[in-house]
Amino acid sequence: MDLLSFLLCVLFICTLVQGLLSIANATKTSQGKLPPGPAPLPVIGNILKLTNQPHKSLFQLAKTYGPIMTLKLGQITTVVISSSTIAREILQRQDVSFSNRFPPDAIRARNNHLYTLAWIPVSTQWRYFRKILTSHVFSTQKLDAQQQLRCQNVQELIDFVHSCSKAGVAVDIGQAAFRTSLKLLSTTVFSVNLIDPSSDMTQVIKESVRGIMAESGNPNLSDYFPVLRKFDLQGVRRRTGYHLGKMFEFLDRMINKRLEMRKFHGYIGSNDVLDNLLSNKDEIDQIHLQSLLSDIFTAGIDTTSSTLEWAMAEILHKPQTLSKAKAEMEQVVGKGKPVEESDIPHLPYLQAIIKETFRLHPALPFLIPRTVDANVEVNGFTVPKGAQVLVNAWAIGRDPNVWANPELFMPERFLGSEIDVKGHNFELIPFGSGRRICPGMPLAIRMVHLMLGSLINSFDWKLEDGIAPQDLNMDDKFGFTLQKAQPLLAIPIHT
Repeated sequence: MDLLSFLLCVLFICTLVQGLLSIANATKTSQGKLPPGPAPLPVIGNILKLTNQPHKSLFQLAKTYGPIMTLKLGQITTVVISSSTIAREILQRQDVSFSNRFPPDAIRARNNHLYTLAWIPVSTQWRYFRKILTSHVFSTQKLDAQQQLRCQNVQELIDFVHSCSKAGVAVDIGQAAFRTSLKLLSTTVFSVNLIDPSSDMTQVIKESVRGIMAESGNPNLSDYFPVLRKFDLQGVRRRTGYHLGKMFEFLDRMINKRLEMRKFHGYIGSNDVLDNLLSNKDEIDQIHLQSLLSDIFTAGIDTTSSTLEWAMAEILHKPQTLSKAKAEMEQVVGKGKPVEESDIPHLPYLQAIIKETFRLHPALPFLIPRTVDANVEVNGFTVPKGAQVLVNAWAIGRDPNVWANPELFMPERFLGSEIDVKGHNFELIPFGSGRRICPGMPLAIRMVHLMLGSLINSFDWKLEDGIAPQDLNMDDKFGFTLQKAQPLLAIPIHT
């Protein structure tokens, strides 16, 4: 739904909502001294302030109202954090109070918010599931053991790009990264290549992942007026449920097939993610297993492919950056040679490019929304019980009080710097921080560096249709993840 249609829907239901709100307000409790913010309009509050680029409009509002501000989005009190100092306060010093999530209505499809690790409250169950991921999927030992698999998948990416180079056709960088990420995750989780043309599930998974992420980022009246949730007026929850259903159907098939195989005497385990999780089957039921695997696919594929596309776009937009990266590669790896993960620590400029990409283009511009179960004091203000808390990572990455020339892509700012993306430096938190930091961060970091380094070292690049680097469209498209408004199409030239 476009912004105009969305706003018309808002206005259409105002009368209904006003009546319902009068009932809700009768039981409203004191919210204490709220952070400053723009005056809300009746019923709709500050919804019109969001525009179709809320990460940008809230960044601009923060210049007036400060690094912690309040907006009334329909019924929902929303507190927006736009500075690293306040982010540190809520994600580190008061992490316990801010550790629970504020799920959008799309995530409530099929009651998914009750089972998925990304959204369930911190609890014994959450800790157990988190431990499973950190121990059996994303531990250093597991990731080191899978290095050859990642290198093989990236080599297949390079082979595909080489075929495009020979044919003189452009590569859709985002699509190519998506395919590589899906292939890696499917072989890691199931020991099955879902990009295999003989697999009838490839398209299903691609459509499911993209559908879930797209619907989760769509403007939705139910997110601003919870009293309307049961009506699902825009069909967001219904469509998300459809995509989740397709995903769960596939996951059920893979789980049940593996369970049957494990019944046979002499079965030799694959030691993949699914085998490791099924070894804990007495402590994790099938619906939670579905949700864990769904998290891995939906979060891992979309964010990794988006980050790689932005990194390639930035270095093609700034050819001098690409030249510096190629020179470093030639010196450390050798021109045109395969890049290994062991090379990455010796490629500081490549690392700086990735950090600068995360700074300007965090995959989740607002991280994952949080909430509080009781009034919490932050910086002299009260964050009221039940409020939605948004950490604007996009704005933090452009804070002029922290970053010199914040709008410019300058990897050099990170050379010699100890700032990293692992949740300790709050100026740069693309994966979040604290106990709810993204558990897939170790794999994402390895994959992005390996793919980008390989694409840089194996090919020269030019933009399709003779577009000059300075004319490349760098606009973004807001959603649950931040995508390029126009896909990056570039022609590879084999070196």
